[in-house]
Amino acid sequence: MGFRVRDRVRSFGYAGNGLRLLVSGQPNAWIHSALSAAAIGLGFALGISGLEWCAIVIAMGFVWLAEGCNTALELLADAAVPERNEKIGEAKDVAAGTVLLAAVAAALVGAIVFLPRLLALAGS
Repeated sequence: MGFRVRDRVRSFGYAGNGLRLLVSGQPNAWIHSALSAAAIGLGFALGISGLEWCAIVIAMGFVWLAEGCNTALELLADAAVPERNEKIGEAKDVAAGTVLLAAVAAALVGAIVFLPRLLALAGS
């Protein structure tokens, strides 16, 4: 099985479908979408530097990565074992905790990047 452009294009379609499922079906992803849009808008409005953009984009990417993995794990676990299972519940809790850690880290990055500029604006 070699490299085929048609297969690569099809894989992008699958990835797009996965993102659509993530955003359309997960209320926490709606929150991530709103906060990502707000961070991007604020970044443009405040004229952040290239390095600051890198920090914001990486932080947002980690949150989305964690949310996507959490959602995939939950969907897979629910399909494999529909009844309540203590170990699966614990695995879901760990995955959700990982999303929380990523979100807190992203919020800290946002505070480090945006707060000084916002405070300077408020002071002027």
